[in-house]
Amino acid sequence: MCLLLGATGVGKTLLVKRLQKLSSRDGKGDLGDPPPTRPTVGTNLTDIVAQKKITIRELGGCMGPIWSSYYGNCRSLLFVVDASNPTQLSASCVQLLGLLSAEELAGASVLILFNKTDLPCYMTTEEIKSLIRLPDLIACAKQNITTIEISARKGTGLSDVLRWLQDTHKTNG
Repeated sequence: MCLLLGATGVGKTLLVKRLQKLSSRDGKGDLGDPPPTRPTVGTNLTDIVAQKKITIRELGGCMGPIWSSYYGNCRSLLFVVDASNPTQLSASCVQLLGLLSAEELAGASVLILFNKTDLPCYMTTEEIKSLIRLPDLIACAKQNITTIEISARKGTGLSDVLRWLQDTHKTNG
């Protein structure tokens, strides 16, 4: 099981829809126009076939206080940050710290996605890493942490996300 988490409005639903479409085409071809999305209230389960079936459980950002109820059987974690929203960054950092310190997620691989890099006002990966003190987080975390810049809208970086999911879920489970 892969958990997809992040604050409200960071692009989780669009990301999972685009990953599903990309996986159905073996990572090739134009994704077309982005499908309409609405804020997730509750949870969505989506299966992506990337060499094998991977189930992604997306939890709405508004569910942050009860995310921990879903940590069991979590093998990987996709955490989405809105790179175009500096005011939301500190809240995202607090959420991420909570995830990284959760005992049940100690064995999960973590992929932090800096989304919305297609917008003119986005912060660079270096700016975000500095603001959330990512090197310190990585040094203290039990998890293996990777970061990728993406645009769920344009499809930029999504094949890298698919590859990461394939590599992470390659063996048993």
